[in-house]
Amino acid sequence: MTTNSLTDTADPLVLKQLRELDACAVSDALDSLGLPGAVIGIAPMWAAPGVTVGRVRTVKAVPVGTDGPTTHIASPLVAVAGAGDVVVVDNGGRTDVSCWGGLLAEAATVRGVTGVIVDGACRDVQECEQLGLPLFARAAVPVSARGRIVQQAMDVPVLIGGVTVEPGDWLVADRNGLAFIPRSRLDDVVAAGLRIVRRERLMGKAVRAGRSVVDVMHDSQFTASRFQEPTP
Repeated sequence: MTTNSLTDTADPLVLKQLRELDACAVSDALDSLGLPGAVIGIAPMWAAPGVTVGRVRTVKAVPVGTDGPTTHIASPLVAVAGAGDVVVVDNGGRTDVSCWGGLLAEAATVRGVTGVIVDGACRDVQECEQLGLPLFARAAVPVSARGRIVQQAMDVPVLIGGVTVEPGDWLVADRNGLAFIPRSRLDDVVAAGLRIVRRERLMGKAVRAGRSVVDVMHDSQFTASRFQEPTP
């Protein structure tokens, strides 16, 4: 796949509701459905405000080889990315060389990319911050990708922090971390996330009304059907 051929088939209302959730709510929703998705060890490189939500476009990185690909990492994908896409780079967690830098960030911003996830290292963090481009990675290093790693493929399944991620999946990320949602389960995850948010609001209201936090946070209360809004 070499063009921006991914199409959104998600219900616009579901996408609107997705943007009302944060990474914690999505992680809890995935847990409730027995799905993987929350990724450990990849953190925001600067304090981007709010929540980053977008459709996944993937890049697979490999070390430079004598007879392998020579394409600069992520540049072909960024060149065709669409508004609302999130660039997800799989470098196997390698932190001694950058997979993302300032020029890519400039180009991604022009294309309307909403965020970048790197399972590995990045650089030029301050440029991403100046551009307002959310950037999540395992580390920041000054070492260039040039002559060290290249792009092997794009828009292919990748492994990010032990979670299989496919092009067209959805990402929700914030200062707590990030979670991927399989596109085939988007409706289920969003519905579960909304239930969790509503339940936690009721639990917070109960605590403010004087109910013991021990009772409120008991395992028996962690279903929307069991936890009822406290009476005045």
